[in-house]
Amino acid sequence: MSETPEKIKCLIIGSGPAGYTAAIYAARADLQPVIYQGLQPGGQLTITTDVENYPGYPEGVKGPEMMVDFQKQAERFGADVRWGLATDVDLSERPFKVTIDEKNVVLAETLIIATGASAKWLGLESEKKYNGFGVSACATCDGFFYKGQTVAVVGGGDTACEEASYLSKLCEKVYLIHRRDELRASKAMQKRVFKAPNIEMVWNHVPKEIVGDQNVNGVILENTKTGEEKKLDVEGFFVAIGHKPNTDIFKGKLKMDENGYLITKPDSTQTEVPGVFASGDAQDHVFRQAVTAAGTGCMAAIEAERFLSDQE
Repeated sequence: MSETPEKIKCLIIGSGPAGYTAAIYAARADLQPVIYQGLQPGGQLTITTDVENYPGYPEGVKGPEMMVDFQKQAERFGADVRWGLATDVDLSERPFKVTIDEKNVVLAETLIIATGASAKWLGLESEKKYNGFGVSACATCDGFFYKGQTVAVVGGGDTACEEASYLSKLCEKVYLIHRRDELRASKAMQKRVFKAPNIEMVWNHVPKEIVGDQNVNGVILENTKTGEEKKLDVEGFFVAIGHKPNTDIFKGKLKMDENGYLITKPDSTQTEVPGVFASGDAQDHVFRQAVTAAGTGCMAAIEAERFLSDQE
């Protein structure tokens, strides 16, 4: 451990749209922010091929390119962007102690959490192979590319029903694949799915392999009761088995819901620890969009700046 820990006025952990936006605002407010990029610099957008719903990019933009733009803008105003992963935190007193890469301790006057969330995947090799080429974990991000086509959604909760309903408005046909013979989604969501004429339930099946050439053209399913296999012809395959917020290091230190999303005060990014703010998908389980994450990153930086002003 370093002899005298570095003191940081505004520490941001995580580097997706929330983290970089927080860095832009914090840098312009002269908070000299330091941002640690985490395991996946750029966040979930780095595994998104085309982003067409972010304002300001009329032709659309590749996810990784967009995150490079965000980073350059933050650095232009003086944000200190670093490689590194926050592995432990002590929020019992200010300045907060944050351990980076299990060895370096830094002291933060304010902390902005922008660690995001990770989509849960089925764990198939073919899922990785076709990620961005027909496989997606976000219907609102990618559904537009499958207008008039046939797609499959896998899952049985509210997320799966919501994705299937959304896609049913764009696609000719939507298969909803579930391993059991009843959904665990709320009754209202189930009703919406059963009412849609172009959503077909595929009960008691699990995806075994996603197939295709350059892009997805089908999925091999296995019947969970008989073991029989069958192929569905689809152009898109949406995994909707939920997201996991990257908040493990805050367990027992900050309030979170049963799924691990950080709880903030109403109309605020302030957690119950004064000076600690949570933004982006680490605290938003409802919208989970790049533009909403950026909005909460902006809020967190403004709130951090006000917090520090009040301390003076």
